Amino acid sequence: MTAISSLAFPDSAPLELATVGDWWRFAVTSLLRGGCAFGQGSEDAGQDALFIVLGALDLPLDSFDAMRSCVLTHAERRHVFAVLRRRVIERTPTAYILGFAEQMGRRFIVNEHTLIPRSFIGELLEHSLQDCIDDPARIASVLDLCTGSGCLAILAADAFPDATLVAADISEHALDVARQNVALHGLDDVIDVRQGDLFAAVGAVRFDLILSNPPYVTDDSMQGLPDEYRQEPALALAAGGDGCDVLRRLIAEARAHLNDDGWLVVDIGHNRGLVEAAFPSLPFIWLATAGHEGGVFALQREALP
Repeated sequence: MTAISSLAFPDSAPLELATVGDWWRFAVTSLLRGGCAFGQGSEDAGQDALFIVLGALDLPLDSFDAMRSCVLTHAERRHVFAVLRRRVIERTPTAYILGFAEQMGRRFIVNEHTLIPRSFIGELLEHSLQDCIDDPARIASVLDLCTGSGCLAILAADAFPDATLVAADISEHALDVARQNVALHGLDDVIDVRQGDLFAAVGAVRFDLILSNPPYVTDDSMQGLPDEYRQEPALALAAGGDGCDVLRRLIAEARAHLNDDGWLVVDIGHNRGLVEAAFPSLPFIWLATAGHEGGVFALQREALP
């Protein structure tokens, strides 16, 4: 853990901090002074401070403008201070402290057994993957591999309301969380949660669409991860020297699990160059999002080996 000076964070809640806005400003300063890392659902100190203050107060995360002048009770101040102190001193991701994260307006339960939801695929599902799928109504079956908290499967249920879904992961601990999220969103009859190593979870079943946010962090990058990222499960991050160890297996086996005209859609983060070098003959279709031009690729069944 990274040690910080007493200047960076006080021993007790400052009495002069009264309103939601006061606590947000103090949280921003504390996060920056503490050298905290971001990117686990919050892009910067301002967003993370909003998550800390509003999340700790059980307020909607988009309610800051309406709530900024509201005064906290003494109990609320102590609670927000305790959350912020743990975030800064222990460098624990905010989502793990609060026990939830939000993506695309949906709330998901998370803990240290799951990655914090942030896949670029989530944004693409808001428009039913329109860059590669012409008719969302024809998608009758979806597989979410390496599902973790189940977030992409749940977002896919919104995007393809007539589809049946399977959410699979190798980690039974992660699947315990996924099942909680599936129940939270009332999708027990829609999403089948299964344990297994990649396609071992589904046998010979074929799908119209396979989604995956697999491990893709290289060995070198794993060594340089900030403290916050080291608290996420290494099983969901580490993927060998070029970050493609899991992806190689996924691509090699995907064709046998796709229906005719089916699609494979995979989030590989910032590894586009490494992926193209590893698979120089594959005609990747790169799907742009607001956060990245080449973080997600799509391949139709016919293009797969």
